[in-house]
Amino acid sequence: MPDYTDHAGTRPAAWYEGLTEGKDSLFADREQPPSDIRYRTLTYEVTDRVARITFDRPEHGNAITADTPIELAAAVERADLDPRVHVILVSGRGKGFCGGYDLSIFAENGFTPDGGAAPVDGTVLDPAVQARNHNPWGTWDPMVDYQMMSRFNRGFSSLLHANKPTVAKLHGFAVAGGTDIALFADQIICADDTKIGYPPTRVWGIPAAGMWAHRLGDQLAKRLLFTGDCISGKQAAEWGLAVESCPADELDERTEALVARIARMPVNQLIMAKLALNSALLAQGVANSGMVSTVFDGISRHTREGYAFQLRSATVGFREAVRERDEPYGDWKRAQFRASGEEDAER
Repeated sequence: MPDYTDHAGTRPAAWYEGLTEGKDSLFADREQPPSDIRYRTLTYEVTDRVARITFDRPEHGNAITADTPIELAAAVERADLDPRVHVILVSGRGKGFCGGYDLSIFAENGFTPDGGAAPVDGTVLDPAVQARNHNPWGTWDPMVDYQMMSRFNRGFSSLLHANKPTVAKLHGFAVAGGTDIALFADQIICADDTKIGYPPTRVWGIPAAGMWAHRLGDQLAKRLLFTGDCISGKQAAEWGLAVESCPADELDERTEALVARIARMPVNQLIMAKLALNSALLAQGVANSGMVSTVFDGISRHTREGYAFQLRSATVGFREAVRERDEPYGDWKRAQFRASGEEDAER
């Protein structure tokens, strides 16, 4: 016979209890899922209702490899399925959030990165296949390129499509492909001096995620992508790209305060609020923007100037090619945003 004397009405503010708390929980007596998991490119842990996903290649500026989107999507899915988790926090270990794709591998070595965690031999993700498809003297197959790049987008967009709120904590630098990840998060909080932008629009890149106009609006997005300029974290907050910026030494404290306030909310309320708000964002055409932008990103790497940049990188090194690209704009190694390792991992 059920005990009807012990119910939610007898407990103060029972609506703030987690899904696993109380005798009436659907998860009563069930074993908790693992909360401290290690991947090749990131770490994952759960503390205080927060799933913490941390990019963990600090010696390479947390540059994106073929494993990154797969592991990010897996970690986000793990957090989504864990009833203890109310909010997902994504950050980077070391001197910056993410410096983009690891083009010290790709641009200099003909798209032949080290083997990843998942078997890809004989598929469109096979490094040998992609190397042939990026041969300046060969024939480019745009759909093989699209199949490869769209899978990076699919992994990064897990932050947008997750049921639960996602927060990106930016410090140091979030540039090029790093912004493809950050702009999919529901909330961005950053240090005042964070460098944020997509310099590869100057040559050899279009932001494949296609999120800039959705996050900033038409004119401000064009202001950045027509020039390849970067903005500071403080300016990102002023423009509405970030919900908050603060001095770098306060970022951890301010981020924890934000995610704690979100985590206090009932998880069902959070999921419904996100789904309701996402319906408006998706109606703007986010999926279409990503598809078109991914195609154009591929084209940008196979134009006359795109091949010139690739050949220059292979000849003198990626760092020197980026210097030649950025010096005319006066922001090569700009002191305001300087971050060690960034120029070696950026697209």
